[in-house]
Amino acid sequence: MKFNPILLVPLIAGVILGTFLWAMFRENPDELPSTFIAQAAPPLTVEPMDGRPLPEFGGEVMLVNFWASWCGPCRIEHPHLMDLAEEGLAIVGVNYKDDPDDARGFLAELGDPYTAIGVDETGRTGIDWGLYGVPETFVLDADGRIVLRFPGPVTEEVLEARIRPAIEAARTGG
Repeated sequence: MKFNPILLVPLIAGVILGTFLWAMFRENPDELPSTFIAQAAPPLTVEPMDGRPLPEFGGEVMLVNFWASWCGPCRIEHPHLMDLAEEGLAIVGVNYKDDPDDARGFLAELGDPYTAIGVDETGRTGIDWGLYGVPETFVLDADGRIVLRFPGPVTEEVLEARIRPAIEAARTGG
C-alpha cells in the first residue's frame, strides 16, 4: 500500500481546528497555563520598600501580588486585596517597574494591604515569575508552592470563583 500525501491535508486541518476549539472553550481562553503550578515559588530577588523585610516562602498561605501605581486594573483589584488583608491573609506586594514615590502615593490614597513590598524596578523578578503584565496574583501554600497564578485584576467574581477556592485548597492541602 502506497502512502498518499494528499491525506495529510485533512489530518493537519483537523489538528489545527481541534486546537482552536480547545483554546476557545477553555475556562478562561485569555489565560495561558503556568508551568509554575505545584512548583516552589521563585525567590523574590528585590529590595524591600520602606524597610519591611520580605518573607521567606513557607510556613503560611499567602498571596504574591505584582502591581504598579500606573496600572489602571491594579486600582480595580485593590479593594479586594484590602478585604483579604483585613481577613488576616498575608499578601506580599511586588511593585513592578514603578517609581517608589508613585507607589507610596498609590498606597497612601487606596490603603496598604501588603505585609511587605519588594521593588522590581527592572522587571527581572517579574521575568523569573513568568509575569505577562500587571496585575498578576499568585496563591502560595504553606510549603511555598504556587497553587494558582491569576493574570489580570482580582474582581469580586475572580475572588469568589478562583482566589478563595485556591486559598482554601492551599490551607487544606487540596
